[in-house]
Amino acid sequence: MANTLLHPIPALSAAAAVVLLALTGCSDPGSAGASEGSASAAPAANGVVYNLAPEQNRIRTEKDADAAAQVPADIAEDGRLTVGVSPFATPLSVYATDDKTVIGNETDIAQLVADKLGLELELQVTSWENWPLKTQSGDFEAVFSNVGINGDRVQLFDFATYRAAFMAFEARKDSGLTVDGSDDISGKKVAVGAGTNQEKILLAWNQELEDAGKPPAQLQYYGSDADTILALSSGRLDLNLSPYPSATYRENTRDDLEIVGKVNAGWPSETLVAATTLRGNGLAAPLAAALNSAIKDGSYAKVLERWGLSEEAIPESVVVDASNFEK
Repeated sequence: MANTLLHPIPALSAAAAVVLLALTGCSDPGSAGASEGSASAAPAANGVVYNLAPEQNRIRTEKDADAAAQVPADIAEDGRLTVGVSPFATPLSVYATDDKTVIGNETDIAQLVADKLGLELELQVTSWENWPLKTQSGDFEAVFSNVGINGDRVQLFDFATYRAAFMAFEARKDSGLTVDGSDDISGKKVAVGAGTNQEKILLAWNQELEDAGKPPAQLQYYGSDADTILALSSGRLDLNLSPYPSATYRENTRDDLEIVGKVNAGWPSETLVAATTLRGNGLAAPLAAALNSAIKDGSYAKVLERWGLSEEAIPESVVVDASNFEK
């Protein structure tokens, strides 16, 4: 079976990153790396043994001839599936304890897809804000990096869904807070990433509060996820809004934080996390076929269970593009 190749790629300029915020901001996994945990044989609170060592013994699967036959010839000709990934958030994608091997749920799902398509997985490491341009330029054939589908993205990319997309409100365990809607964040200090879908949700909630004559939340911005979590744990923040998988990992591997609220990443609508590919290149359908084959043979469920994400499993992968978005 094919091996995994790993190649870093150069970052874009700061100016290009700003231009791409509307495309990249929706499900930024954050910037917490392997420093959040370490390889351990001891189960976390949810019973999951999070292996952050470079030796992964990844779950693998067999080629699906029908799915492989759907891969466009210009993509299949080199025998590789080139995948962009941002290794900055446990358990989604993160550097292992050797600080060079990329591991996590996203890379494991990408491996299943490559296996099903009979292709060698080649991982290309990139910062979160760079994946859209790198996909448009052809450096990436697909992206597996907690990318949520939205109206801006379907104008440029096609998608094959593979996981639910939720955001979590985190707080200290002694906070007594519960977040069900905008009223619950009134006057609170809430951390959020600039340009993210989390910020979009909070800005909309603040508008609701202001329209009702109530104090808005005080949005706080930090340079890294590690700084955010330090501020939250030390009491300088009331809440943090972050991708649900990362919050779940922290809730189960720390004794001071817990999830106190959950919201769909597409609020007020719903969205899903999806494998992302260039619009019209013909790869979305075989990606979905590969994912459905992995769902059927059970390897998909095993990967999500391995990383504590079974709650975000979906029963079927579907292709989403500009023609059927929100229909």
